[in-house]
Amino acid sequence: MLKYITKKILYGMLVLIGVVVLVFFLFQGFGDPSRLVMGQSGDSTTQANIRKELYLDQPKWKQFVLYLNDVSPVCFHSKEEIDNKKLKGFFIGGEKKLGFKIPYLRKSYQSKRDVWSILMQALPGTLMLAVAAMFIAILIGIPLGVMAAVKQNTWLDTTAIFSSIVGISAPSFFMGIIMVYVFGFVLSDWTGLQIAGSWFVIAEDGTRKLTMQNLILPAITLGIRPLAIITQLTRSAMLDVLDQDYIRTAYAKGLSKRQVIWKHGLRNALNPVITAITGWFAELLAGAFFVEYIFGWQGIGKVTVDALEKLDYPVVMGSVLIAATFFILINILADILYGVVDPRVRVE
Repeated sequence: MLKYITKKILYGMLVLIGVVVLVFFLFQGFGDPSRLVMGQSGDSTTQANIRKELYLDQPKWKQFVLYLNDVSPVCFHSKEEIDNKKLKGFFIGGEKKLGFKIPYLRKSYQSKRDVWSILMQALPGTLMLAVAAMFIAILIGIPLGVMAAVKQNTWLDTTAIFSSIVGISAPSFFMGIIMVYVFGFVLSDWTGLQIAGSWFVIAEDGTRKLTMQNLILPAITLGIRPLAIITQLTRSAMLDVLDQDYIRTAYAKGLSKRQVIWKHGLRNALNPVITAITGWFAELLAGAFFVEYIFGWQGIGKVTVDALEKLDYPVVMGSVLIAATFFILINILADILYGVVDPRVRVE
């Protein structure tokens, strides 16, 4: 198991390095970001100072090495760089120190704040939205798929298939607009839901207070497509499992229909469902970008879209790296869960 996990982590690191290369050359490999930082009123001296601060006066290959050194948890930095960048971590050595640090995603062009702090402030909102959306999808999708398989060729099965096709076909941004208009505007007096809002409210003393009311509409909107896919996958997997010999053996031993379906059948049908759940949870972090923007939900998605509008590339680059890291970690977790859920799968 340890060897398997180590191999997966190494593969994940290679993928992440590829993402870093792509992100750097896509957003910083071309053009001159110094003009974006200094604005319209800057002079040539100001631009030269900014270029030096951002390493833009160095060759492209060196710019990339320096960027990789910044975003990597393992790094080499001088004491001056550690103090200037306010790096957090553990450092050893003399003038040039070896460090294990929180990745430094540099500073926003617009607010001059550390990108890491900007994204970490927004991350709870995105995770909260993704977890709520996936919870809704699992809570409804798996039982609905099981019932559709058990009641094959009945009205329940037909309704489940039709609903899932509609859910898969409808883009999240389209469903978001419909949900906003119907439940957040037309029926707002009955639902009590608002068109837009965040996961916190500012109290009179200036502190943040958690509020779940604004989570309902964006979570349902984001959860529609994974719900439809989980329903179809659960139905297909259950139909295959219910035809197996060990299911007939379980009935022959006198087990109840409830035990056979939910204990034996569902457990052996969960592998493709786990793949969908883990894969879609990672994609929800990216899909949340549009939903967050539509609903005004304060998360990484809205922060990133706002940064794109302002050409604030460090924020965009940082959000892509964080999303890629989550995607890799969730897929590693999915591979490990296979062996736990399905005894037929053995991790070598």
